[in-house]
Amino acid sequence: MTAEGLWRPASGCGPDCLPPPAAPDVSWARRAGRLLGVLGMLLAGAGLAVVLPLLPATDRQAALRRWARGTLRALGVRLTVRGRPPRRRALLVANHVSWLDILAVLAVAPARMLAKREVRSWPVVGALAAAAGTVFVDRSRPRELPATVARVAGALRAGHPVAVFPEGTTWCGAATDCRPARGFRPAMFEAAVVAGAPVVPLGLAYRYAGDPSTLPAFLGEETLWASVRRVLAARDLTVAVTVTAALHPADRADRRLLARAAESAVHPAPPTRTRVTRPAPVLGGPTVYPLWSAPRSRSLDSPAVAGAPPITGTPSRGPDLDLAA
Repeated sequence: MTAEGLWRPASGCGPDCLPPPAAPDVSWARRAGRLLGVLGMLLAGAGLAVVLPLLPATDRQAALRRWARGTLRALGVRLTVRGRPPRRRALLVANHVSWLDILAVLAVAPARMLAKREVRSWPVVGALAAAAGTVFVDRSRPRELPATVARVAGALRAGHPVAVFPEGTTWCGAATDCRPARGFRPAMFEAAVVAGAPVVPLGLAYRYAGDPSTLPAFLGEETLWASVRRVLAARDLTVAVTVTAALHPADRADRRLLARAAESAVHPAPPTRTRVTRPAPVLGGPTVYPLWSAPRSRSLDSPAVAGAPPITGTPSRGPDLDLAA
């Protein structure tokens, strides 16, 4: 696989993953009202982009949270939160289903986002993203990945929370065989290791009329407008954000193990009859799940998770090497 292939992940989702077309749940007048509300929030976002860089960090986060929650309300999407969002710097990692994910994350834990370079040129949204300190990445230039990791690490060192979607692409959120084959990419986890920042996994799930649904998924060649129209027409759409226990990487921890631990927190394996010999982290609870590596004086060939036997693995490579692997 080429470096560009590693840098451009793909999911197995397609049009068949979306629900069949159905009559709108809400009237045309309600849909028009929602659309006007969203346009109003975009205009408010344009004004916010001007003042956001001038605000103190706490006020900036509060303003972003209010704007994101207001935009979700304008779209007719209800937000529920389980767990306690981090109050300090952290690398927030979440599964990726829809363009709504960005609003959901900002509404719960305002953070600097990692976004593709093209977002910078989007009307209103691009200006707001830049003002909020978004780290933009050029996916057409894989060699820039180490520099992007360094920028994320720098933001974490400066005390800023940063949010990323390590799956690298959207998927329907329902069929497990549609998930990106490589799962959570470990590259950005290196930034948390280098900066000594905790990793907080966020699980995003959507329900329509009370049942899990792929309705808000944004997949393949579908246009953003088609996805927005489907959301505007839905009567009872909910996004649930689950904040799981923080992972605390030790110095020189293996980013691959850290990525797998975060992915397991977001996508827990189905229960089995195997006896559990040690407690698992509690979703949303105060339990801390530290991820340790071997100390500097020992070999890095066997980083381990605290309380578990050593796990043989490849040591974390520096940011000047292939971070996409």
